[in-house]
Amino acid sequence: MPSDGSQDLVAAGRRLRKKLIVALTLSSVVPLLVLAWVVRSFVLPSLPREQSVLFGGMQALLASTVIGMIAGAYIIWDVGRTVARIAEMLASERAIAGLSRRKDEVGTLMTSFNRMLETIEQQAGEINSFATRLDAAYKELESTNARLKETSFKDEVTGLYNRRFFSLRLEEELSRYRRFNHPVSVVLLDLDGFKAVNDDLGHAVGDDTLRDVAQILMKHSRGINVVSRYGGDEFAVLLVETSKAGARLYADRIREVVAKYPFSHGKVITASFGVASLPDDEATTAEDLFRAADEALYAAKRAGKNQVAAASGSAAKVS
Repeated sequence: MPSDGSQDLVAAGRRLRKKLIVALTLSSVVPLLVLAWVVRSFVLPSLPREQSVLFGGMQALLASTVIGMIAGAYIIWDVGRTVARIAEMLASERAIAGLSRRKDEVGTLMTSFNRMLETIEQQAGEINSFATRLDAAYKELESTNARLKETSFKDEVTGLYNRRFFSLRLEEELSRYRRFNHPVSVVLLDLDGFKAVNDDLGHAVGDDTLRDVAQILMKHSRGINVVSRYGGDEFAVLLVETSKAGARLYADRIREVVAKYPFSHGKVITASFGVASLPDDEATTAEDLFRAADEALYAAKRAGKNQVAAASGSAAKVS
C-alpha cells in the first residue's frame, strides 16, 4: 500500500499535468474553436453584406484569440518560472527546506525530495560507519597477525628470539656476505654449572637465571645483532658487520659480566664461548658456520669452565 508521501507526490504530479493541459487548451484549442465559430457565424453569412459587419467579427475574433493566448502564455510562464526556481534553489539546502514548507505542488515535491535526501544521507552515514568498523577490524587483524608472528619467533622463558628465527637471520646474513663480502660472526655460549642450579633450587630459579643472562646479552649487544636462546642453557648471538677479532672481544666482555653478576640464588655462574666468523673461517653455508662455532664451544668446554675458543682449530682460551 503506498505511503502518504507517495500519494502526495502523485497528486502533485497530476495537478501540474492538469495545469499544462489547461495552458495548452487556452493557448491553442480554444482560439481555434472561437475562430471557427466566428468564421461560420459571421464571416461566411456576411460576405454579401456590408463590410462593417465583417470588420466587427474580425475584431471579436482577434480579441478572443489574443486573450486566450495571453492567458495560456501566462500559465505556461508561471509553470516555467516555478521549474526555474526549483532548479536555482536545488543548490541551496536552506532554499530546499523553504520549498518544503509551501502548500502547493512544489512544496509537496520538495518535501518528498527532502525525505529522499535524508534517507540517502542516513544510508551514507551507515556505510561510512561500517567502513570505519571494517578498517578498525582490518588493522586489529594485522596487529594480531604481527603479534602471532612475533610470538612464533620468541622464546617463552627469556623473551629472546628462538632457534628458528636465528637460523633464518643467519641465512640472510650469509647471503649478504656473498653479495658484499661484509664480515659476520656467530658466538655460542653455554652456561657452566647451570644443571646444578636446576637440580638444587628448581626450574623456576633456573628460569630466572636464564632471564638474567638474556638481559646481560641484550644490554651488551647492538640493536642490529640477533640474540637468541638456542636451546636449554645455550645461547646464540649473530654479530652483524663484526670480524672474528670483534666477536672474541664481545665474547670476552660477556664472559666477565656473567662471572661477576649477582644472581638471586647466590651461586656463581660462568659461561663458555665458541666463536666462528666469515671470511676468517672456511664455511660455505650457514650450517658450516654454526658447526664451526659449536666445535669451538666444545673445545672451550674441554679446556675448562669460563673459556672462549675460536674456530679453525685455534682453541685460544681467554681466562
